[in-house]
Amino acid sequence: MIRVQNLKLKPNEEKEILLEKACKKLRLDKKSVLKWKIVKQSLDARKKGNIFFIYTIDVKVDNESRLLRTIKDKDVAKVMDTEYSLPVGKATMEKRPVVVGFGPAGMFAALTLCQMGLKPIVLERGKNVDQRTADVEKFWKEGVLDTGSNVQFGEGGAGTFSDGKLTARSKDIRCKKVFKEFVEHGAPKEIMYVHNPHIGTDKLRDVVKSIRESIVSMGGEIRFEAKLTDVEIKNNSLTAVEINGGEWLECSDIVLAIGHSARDTFEMLYNKGVEIRQKPFAMGARIEHKQAVVDSVQFGEFAGEKSLGPAEYKFTYRTKGGRSTYTFCMCPGGFVVAAASEENMIAVNGMSYFSRDGENANSALLVQINEEDFGSKHPLAGMYFQRELEKKAFELGGGNYNAPAQRVGDFLKGQKSSELGEVKNTYKPNVQCSDLNQLFPEFMVDAMKEAIVGIGKRFKGFDDEDALLTAVESRSSSPVRLERNLQTGESTNVLGLYPTGEGAGYAGGIVSAAVDGILMAERIFEKYRI
Repeated sequence: MIRVQNLKLKPNEEKEILLEKACKKLRLDKKSVLKWKIVKQSLDARKKGNIFFIYTIDVKVDNESRLLRTIKDKDVAKVMDTEYSLPVGKATMEKRPVVVGFGPAGMFAALTLCQMGLKPIVLERGKNVDQRTADVEKFWKEGVLDTGSNVQFGEGGAGTFSDGKLTARSKDIRCKKVFKEFVEHGAPKEIMYVHNPHIGTDKLRDVVKSIRESIVSMGGEIRFEAKLTDVEIKNNSLTAVEINGGEWLECSDIVLAIGHSARDTFEMLYNKGVEIRQKPFAMGARIEHKQAVVDSVQFGEFAGEKSLGPAEYKFTYRTKGGRSTYTFCMCPGGFVVAAASEENMIAVNGMSYFSRDGENANSALLVQINEEDFGSKHPLAGMYFQRELEKKAFELGGGNYNAPAQRVGDFLKGQKSSELGEVKNTYKPNVQCSDLNQLFPEFMVDAMKEAIVGIGKRFKGFDDEDALLTAVESRSSSPVRLERNLQTGESTNVLGLYPTGEGAGYAGGIVSAAVDGILMAERIFEKYRI
């Protein structure tokens, strides 16, 4: 096919016009086009009075090579894309591979292992997505936390209760496989080409179930409420895993895709001598604004235009002292959600439905936490740092899973909020008006205040007095890295153990975690290829 780039449409123009614009560049009649498809859509909103979409499309015509020889246009070229293909050959294993964790990394590791003829056993400490959803909603309504079934643990992983963002900065060919599998299992087709695609928590739940059904249909086994509680290591090699503190399963290879919140598992692995080291991460709070305000600032007179959808933003800011701060996981029309997984702690996250039609926009406002901030050289010191702030947030919120919250104006002034302003909280069960200056270490407070004011100079209203901060956003990424061999993917000191995905410190989001899961499945296949 022929690829045509830089085709511009105004927000209210129909996509069918794209073919006319492409044919003009190709000097063709539309009747000559056998088929065409959109492969990329981005938005240029730098000038509020001149917002437009930029498209790339692929066009199929007869005699493409001859046509290309006559076109001298930098925006026209032969399509050179390649598709992901499974490794060639066959692999045999005496013992079935085990996948621990059924978030994006574990899910795509299991799916790929099945597609390569290996039939994994998946161990997921949480429940299936339907039961999990009921447990999560009970927590949000009644403040009753199930430590085994929550926003962090269960089918689909933490991403199931998020915006379902599919950000992929990498050009790894495995990214295409991830997107293709999502679409084949029910995700909207436009995620293949739109800028900053998302699935939404509501649609993602059905996609997750569909992938599970595919894995089972190919011979994979998925065991829910099956928590990894111990590993047996002999001669620096994995020989078995313990499930739920009693059942042992012999195995020689496990994809360890436990996610960034499996703190008890991190402790167990550390005690077993698995090589773990500290890793920088980020913490902060969720900041909420009215979505209509964000739309107005970003789109100007085009705010509310249906084709544009709700506006997004993404900011980075470096403080005068050199501390990195940034917004993360922005959820247009979304909600701040209770994401705790341990008793008597508060953790918050953001979530959106596919429609993104909520009244508020929210994103994490994060401060980079470096290893020297941990106060210890212990490999799990970052995890303990997270726990300390989550416990303080629980106490500050009233000790009942209500989250501490504060108007931005009060936070900047260093005074406790007495009531909320125009921006109402979306966090459930509820929030407690507090002073977040009492929660965070001084370096975090200073960095957040400077960033809010600094970003406010670029984005009118970001530092609005009635914008709302809810804390603590502590699970943006893993505080540890499980060391692995770059060639084999195995732990540097335990053969057969494959640290994978976000929890192991090798990914940062749904797509990158899924890609890492695919990569580890390939490594196992290569190890046992005949």
